[in-house]
Amino acid sequence: MSDTASQPNPDSAFDAEVVRNVLQGVIDPELGANIVELGMVQNVVVGEPADDGASEVRLTVALTTRGCPLRGQIQRDIKARLESFPEVAKVKIDWGELDTAGKAAAMSLARKRVVDAAPETAVAATTRVLAIASGKGGVGKSSVTANLATGLALLGKNVGVIDADIWGFSIPRMLGLDGRLEATKQGDKNVIKPHTIEMAPGRLDVVSMGFLVDNEDDALLWRGLMLNRAVQHFLEDVEWPDDLDYLVIDMPPGTGDVAMGLARMIPRSELLIVTTPATAAQKVASRAVTMARKCYLRVAGVIENMSVYVAPDGTHHEVFGSGGGQALASEAGVPLLAQIPIEPSVASGGDAGRPVVLDGGPAAEAIMALAQLVIDEVAPPLEVESCTAHMFDLIDEALADHDAGVDGAGLDGASV
Repeated sequence: MSDTASQPNPDSAFDAEVVRNVLQGVIDPELGANIVELGMVQNVVVGEPADDGASEVRLTVALTTRGCPLRGQIQRDIKARLESFPEVAKVKIDWGELDTAGKAAAMSLARKRVVDAAPETAVAATTRVLAIASGKGGVGKSSVTANLATGLALLGKNVGVIDADIWGFSIPRMLGLDGRLEATKQGDKNVIKPHTIEMAPGRLDVVSMGFLVDNEDDALLWRGLMLNRAVQHFLEDVEWPDDLDYLVIDMPPGTGDVAMGLARMIPRSELLIVTTPATAAQKVASRAVTMARKCYLRVAGVIENMSVYVAPDGTHHEVFGSGGGQALASEAGVPLLAQIPIEPSVASGGDAGRPVVLDGGPAAEAIMALAQLVIDEVAPPLEVESCTAHMFDLIDEALADHDAGVDGAGLDGASV
């Protein structure tokens, strides 16, 4: 497990150190490391708070080459993560370029990642990670996970699904999957093969503790460290395809070991918080928001599930009250991404292993709109345009020139 992600310190002020911790979730997908450990984040300044307690954050980001095509993606990720914190009013980024020594260090780190026997995780750096969380059980978090993942696949994305609700696994039944997971030997390591559902034009690759127990009714008498270790296996020891656009994780309810472990293992995760219209559920869900921010994760938005019942005549009935989702979103300073209606077909489809998005209706329409919003705005797929493809050769040439007593400035002037 990587130790690059700092341990959360809930008592720290929002200062330059916190900014750096937050930005460990911004990955250079081509180099496979976060921009902090690559040495790209420089000159971080947090201004004095205004009357509302929010500050301007200014920083310099030094790229491997100033014209890097990934610059726009990195800028969006930096702003999305920092501006999801209420302490941040505005983010200003100055752009620079790593010097010869900085480029050499970044390439050295990238090389080490390539040759290491065991990767930090088996999830490609280009994969967007969505953690579906809630403050409490019973709000339909697993149903949202199964349907959102299916919706993304129907829109042409390749989606991995981790059922990290180790005690309360339900994803296998909701997706109509059974059978034990198999492992293959790769070198000196056993690698788990996920179950796959072809869902043209996309695909689902799924792992769950439900595929490892003998009976769906078996109880797991595990404590926190064992649960965290199980999730670590799902991240490190599964043969996740390199072409995954998204990894959707069904989190256990609450704010326990698994949630904090995920923040350390894969800090680029983005949380979608599921709640219901009831005020009580909204208050409990706010704890999940607090936990995420203490662990320096981005809260990408709120999903209000079971928002209304749409009768056959088209009338709307607020069975569980109203306003909880918007109240939580407003309190957290994040968008309300979706309001998913109550439908009997959601529950019956989950029991039958056929997600409701496959059959249409008001709930299906809301979930498909959410899936499209995720693709368009919340976490757009990474499109890697090489800005460092020739950097390895350039670094080798520059270092060779340096060793020969020739100034290595040609690296900075090279056309990349």
